[in-house]
Amino acid sequence: DGNFSAALGVPTLDGLGADGKGPHTLEEQIYVSSLEPRARMWVNLLETLE
Repeated sequence: DGNFSAALGVPTLDGLGADGKGPHTLEEQIYVSSLEPRARMWVNLLETLE
């Protein structure tokens, strides 16, 4: 969880996961429709780091 590293002053990227509801609960769900856009975002992000 990004809150732990950010609290220590470590530069942190957070909020990069799939969209959904009920985070960190027994009812946590992800929206399947968010998976492809998030994967594309990750590819674009990683390409900028090379």
